[in-house]
Amino acid sequence: MVVCSLVRMTRRSLGNLVCFGNRAVSLLYGHSLRPLHTSTCNNSSQPKAGFKPEKVAVVTKTTRYEFEQQRYRYAGLSEEDLKQLLAMKGSSYSGLLERHNIHTNNVEHIVKSLRREGINVRVVKRGEYNEEVVRWADAIISAGGDGTMLLVASKVLSKDKPVVGVNTDPERSEGHLCLPVRYTHAFPEALEKLCRGEFRWLWRQRIRVHLEGTGINPTPVDLHEQQLSLEQHNQAHRITTMDIQRRTGTLTESFSKPSLLPIRSLNEIFIGESLSSRVKSKSFKPHVNLLLHRASYYEISVDDGPWEKQKSSGLGICTGTGSKAWSYNINKLAEQAVEEVLKIGKSQTALDIPLNQSFIQKVTDEYNESLVFSPDDRRLLYSIREPIVNRVFSSSRQRGFASKVCVRSRCWDACMVVDGGTSFEFNDGAIATISMSEEDQLRTVLLEH
Repeated sequence: MVVCSLVRMTRRSLGNLVCFGNRAVSLLYGHSLRPLHTSTCNNSSQPKAGFKPEKVAVVTKTTRYEFEQQRYRYAGLSEEDLKQLLAMKGSSYSGLLERHNIHTNNVEHIVKSLRREGINVRVVKRGEYNEEVVRWADAIISAGGDGTMLLVASKVLSKDKPVVGVNTDPERSEGHLCLPVRYTHAFPEALEKLCRGEFRWLWRQRIRVHLEGTGINPTPVDLHEQQLSLEQHNQAHRITTMDIQRRTGTLTESFSKPSLLPIRSLNEIFIGESLSSRVKSKSFKPHVNLLLHRASYYEISVDDGPWEKQKSSGLGICTGTGSKAWSYNINKLAEQAVEEVLKIGKSQTALDIPLNQSFIQKVTDEYNESLVFSPDDRRLLYSIREPIVNRVFSSSRQRGFASKVCVRSRCWDACMVVDGGTSFEFNDGAIATISMSEEDQLRTVLLEH
């Protein structure tokens, strides 16, 4: 399916790249190009005064060392047993401990810097982070990487509460959503700039989801701490469903009116059969079993347009912030694909398109950069992963911008995953309306390097 998808995507790209003939020629002859996607608004703003909160919650990540400890503690294993088990898996106990200590020292540095400024600090493990912590704090610091930042942001529903990310292990974590890495060790300098107003607010747009229909379980499963296998994931959803059945006395919950989920997505939402990795076993003869990929079946409507039946490996919907993350990797082209498309374009047209490595790289970079748009852009970008196209199912566009996307599930065992960390059951009869609202913007900080 991946190969077929690449071929389809490559042929669709031919339209872009041989229209793109024009863009390719522009690149060839040195004309400047306008970005394909520009922000429709500019929501970054200079603060009128310095910012110094009275109460700050510091939410810390769970390090791999802590995770492994928790994982084996229930089995009654000693620290020496843990060392041996990690060695058997090819992991270094001393390496994990070293990274854990680096993270811990950087968290202590952040906390001490805040307290020296007279700020009331509350340190919270990510497993303890909840709505009560959000209500208590004037501002929240995410101490970890991008994953911790996404978790912290998901529970902050007010656009008036600032969220600041600090990368506590810059050597092992990219930290796109965090302050520049130099402030990890120079956090007092970052605080001084905040107090003096030497920064800009960046209002990152986020996604909200309304659920309606039948068979809905609005209780989420938290994937951050559990690191669930497929079977454990399904079991967790079944447990929450049974809790609802006992509480309500009904087999399923049904919402005649859309119900707004109490979570916001900073990066993306993904909809698909069991996290898009479900396979089913089919027996044709005794002792002969085949594993068949189960595609995601759903209907989609973009900006109140007609409903379209689709089968694919899943549907992703991202923000400008998320356009640098999974969405980018779903849609980007490799130089090999671009070279093959340019060869087709050259053979089908009279254009003298060069096929040297420098030009191919330039075209590839230009195309891939066009997939990224501003975090304050008020549009959604939807992407269909590996669409199946035949006389029954169609895919008029593999990706596109929208203000609203509605999805009606026809799946058997599907989930809607928010920012890779929170999963909602999303099976046949459930309808999700995915959109943006000004009141959902996330207030973050931009500091210069």
